[in-house]
Amino acid sequence: MKEITIDYALRATWQAVARMYNEEAKKFGSTMAVGFTLLSIDPKTGTPSTSLGPKMGMEATSLSRILKRMEEQGLIERKPNPNDGRGVLIHLTDFGLEKRTDSKNVVLRFNETIRSKVSEENLEGFFTVMGSINEMISEKNIQTSDNAINGQKTN
Repeated sequence: MKEITIDYALRATWQAVARMYNEEAKKFGSTMAVGFTLLSIDPKTGTPSTSLGPKMGMEATSLSRILKRMEEQGLIERKPNPNDGRGVLIHLTDFGLEKRTDSKNVVLRFNETIRSKVSEENLEGFFTVMGSINEMISEKNIQTSDNAINGQKTN
């Protein structure tokens, strides 16, 4: 049997998780992207629109479309940032807070299910590996034998 690459396992698993979250979100008349955005906005103080994209790992154009749709649905409102006259804070409406709770419950249920089926030792190993991968990528320290990834040459 052919060996599965790490990137394939990550991508396939994330796609399965995303499909599952989208199916759950449909039950609430939403999408995974909207749920993730709701969870990324500070429910008490709001979140600067400029920090939301990087926090979520999304490009500004994709996030703008999501925020526009969320505003049309009455989930969020934009308010001037009192600490930065040019900035905007994204705040959840009462309806947005309600939908945030729905999203949070789905995520917590998913986590509880995984924790009930996977040993603590395996979960610790999983998080260690994910942390190592993220660290290597952020330090631009992922290399192959022939080429460099993230701009670093191999010796």
